[in-house]
Amino acid sequence: MSQQLQGHTARKRFGQNFLVSPGVIHKIIDAVAPLAGDTVVEIGPGLGALTGPFLERIDHLHVVEIDRDLIARLRQQFPPERLTIHAGDALAFDFGALKEAGPLKIVGNLPYNISSPMLFHLAKYANQVSEMHFMLQKEVVDRMVAAPGSGDFGRLSVMLQYCYFMERLFIVPPGSFNPAPKVDSAVVRMIPRKVGAGETALDEELFARLVMAAFSQRRKMLRNTLKDFGGEALLEAQGIAPTARAETLAVSDYVNLANVLAGRADKK
Repeated sequence: MSQQLQGHTARKRFGQNFLVSPGVIHKIIDAVAPLAGDTVVEIGPGLGALTGPFLERIDHLHVVEIDRDLIARLRQQFPPERLTIHAGDALAFDFGALKEAGPLKIVGNLPYNISSPMLFHLAKYANQVSEMHFMLQKEVVDRMVAAPGSGDFGRLSVMLQYCYFMERLFIVPPGSFNPAPKVDSAVVRMIPRKVGAGETALDEELFARLVMAAFSQRRKMLRNTLKDFGGEALLEAQGIAPTARAETLAVSDYVNLANVLAGRADKK
């Protein structure tokens, strides 16, 4: 069932749940703490709940929005010298193109239906971004920040923790939105890691494939899920029990395994 807010009908296909809680809005703005000289990009500004408060702190803001009706409303609400609207799909947007001399900060209330692919897309720009703050389904945030050995630790945890230091800041209840979702949300802070030698995957595509294979069947032992990568022999050579399961390894273990494989490939 469609719901109206300020004359706009929330569209399910865009996963629209509009933030309406002044207290939560204030907490998010304070967490981002935008400063003069920052380039701030908001994904999915919607009805401008965060947009207006951001423009009370900084002179200019970039937003990425796909809904043409909302774009028209934003253009009426904010002058172009203060708000640059990038019309289109954030999943295809080049965030690196907005990097200027100052810090690049990205923020948004990400739709639940695109949260994981959006996070993987943004990881491409980790070396250009200063920090990111997102509101997501709490379950997704719990997976992002999960520690090895926990039930929430998975492929998303490994791939994002390889790129970022992450912290769950606070939980946002359903009543903070219109229409209200059926689950809690949470705000997460993501700061790109400066990785040193030995912490970096020599072949990041190989690293990603290894992690995907490891978590492809969570109940299976690594000697089975990583059979195509060397299985038991590979694991034993690195001091990892072949009977271990994917969620028990740390991010550094996956980096090490991928680098061993990359080294072997270089010698061929």
